[in-house]
Amino acid sequence: MFEHFEVTITPLNRKRMVRIYLPKSYHHNEEKSYPVLYMHDGQNLFKDEDAGFGVAWGISDFLEKSTIELIVVGIDCNNEGFKRLDEYGPWKSQVFHELLGETGGEGKDYIDFIVRELKPLIDEKYRTKPEDTSMAGSSMGGLISTYAACTYPHVFRKIASVSSAYWFNQAEIEDLIKQSDLSAIEKFYLDIGTHEVTEHIDCKRYVESSEAVYSILKEKVKNCRFEIIDEAVHNEAAWKKRVPTIFSYLFS
Repeated sequence: MFEHFEVTITPLNRKRMVRIYLPKSYHHNEEKSYPVLYMHDGQNLFKDEDAGFGVAWGISDFLEKSTIELIVVGIDCNNEGFKRLDEYGPWKSQVFHELLGETGGEGKDYIDFIVRELKPLIDEKYRTKPEDTSMAGSSMGGLISTYAACTYPHVFRKIASVSSAYWFNQAEIEDLIKQSDLSAIEKFYLDIGTHEVTEHIDCKRYVESSEAVYSILKEKVKNCRFEIIDEAVHNEAAWKKRVPTIFSYLFS
């Protein structure tokens, strides 16, 4: 079952669609509460017709067939120009300076909104387990999910960072992980494909970027899993194939 509604990201004064997936049993067992997974790029998670490039992750299809029961909260990305880079970038970046100028830097406000405004709203509106909250995202969504794990490790206990664009803020995210107490994180999944390319970021940089982050994370998080997926590219169709692995690892 799906519900959706519009919210205002208060610190940024922007309206945004939030898409909610409720498990099959939600309205049949009114005594039961559920863990919650927050995900970025919400328009690309559930239905192909909503997805930006015509293929969704198919998360609801997978959950309908599995024994995993959780509420998924998908927050649409900002499709205005290159604002997605700004919202999912925790720090300013010069990576695309020649093309776009300075980008990023709004990630803190975005994550603060999720923790301080959206999560309390979801916990009030639905039967959630407030202490059992996770976050996942791909590409820039993986970067901002890792940032959220470091800044709110007692809120987001399980993290999936898929095909992450760590290169956008490489030095900063590595330093933050080193400085963070991540002992409260229960599970951390990250992966990268060997054929991932975007703009002028080649596959070698993608792999080396994630390898560098994993080398730090594995010393900070007891249950940390890193996958290098042979020949995988950088799109929703590729991430759809990894959904069973990711969700089974985090929630089984």
